[in-house]
Amino acid sequence: MTILVEQPSGSRRKTGLLELRGLAVEYGFGPRPARAVDGVDLALQEGEVLGLAGESGCGKTTIANAVLQILRPPARIAAGSILFEGEDILGKSTDDLRRYRWRNVSMVLQSAMNALNPVMRVGDQFVDAMRAHEKINRKRALARAGELLELVGIDHRRVSSYPHQLSGGMRQRVVIAMALSLEPELIILDEPTTALDVVVQREILQQVEALKRDFGFAVLFITHDLSLLLEFADRIAIMYAGEIVETAPAARLAENPQHPYTQGLLRSFPPLSGPLTPLTGIPGSPPDLRDPPTGCRFHPRCPHCLPEQADLYRRQTTERPTLRVIEQGHEVACHLVAEGAE
Repeated sequence: MTILVEQPSGSRRKTGLLELRGLAVEYGFGPRPARAVDGVDLALQEGEVLGLAGESGCGKTTIANAVLQILRPPARIAAGSILFEGEDILGKSTDDLRRYRWRNVSMVLQSAMNALNPVMRVGDQFVDAMRAHEKINRKRALARAGELLELVGIDHRRVSSYPHQLSGGMRQRVVIAMALSLEPELIILDEPTTALDVVVQREILQQVEALKRDFGFAVLFITHDLSLLLEFADRIAIMYAGEIVETAPAARLAENPQHPYTQGLLRSFPPLSGPLTPLTGIPGSPPDLRDPPTGCRFHPRCPHCLPEQADLYRRQTTERPTLRVIEQGHEVACHLVAEGAE
């Protein structure tokens, strides 16, 4: 039986490095905008690695773009707040946001190995990034670029190389080094190992772990690959159809996932040890966010949503579940959890 834990009033979350409160982001205007992020509460502490997992299209990258304030029309923040070190960045001026990006929060974008300018030398791209945010001469900026490349395992002489002269893994490391150039408190990794083979994936994640120990930055690691997060993250948030449906320490999530969606994600990749088990996956596909299902958004795909269980079925199809604390640090938005506690 799952026991719901009541927290004292006003102590639900303490303010951390980054805190999202009721964040909602919409794409489009008119009567049916697509709400890609819908009422998300999420907190990240200093030095923590927070994983954000879910299928493509569930809103993970939209959260990252909102945190960095690089959303472009027709995307807009419809509600909520984004606090960095206790200050709401949604009220910042253009100049303040320019200083905030890369100096406080930097980002390794999806397909980062293709993010470099193909007609500029690697060193010149470092110089442009650093000189846009601080007063530094070209010679010192190039020297700093060489130091950063060495930190990620690339010879400092590669500052003279063009991107096409580097392998995919090397380009990925270059982008990570650029993200570190102004020593930010938070680095967002958005699918940082996509299109890389598993050996290079592991090397890059080990490199990030080593850099984190040296620099002390926090990481928001976004991916659809939950198996990566179980090894790398301190805590994991599972996202589905614009909502957070479960958060827990990585070890607890691996041992005792509560939401059927989380359970389905965990059954979608083979175990590295132990007996072989069939991969079942999750039937169906995520909903259209212009017209999401009523009640629990996962209910059309949920194996536990059965018409013969009339009372539970009514709640699943009409009542939107909210995150409930079931153990210290473990929250779940699922009617099954509430049913098991009653």
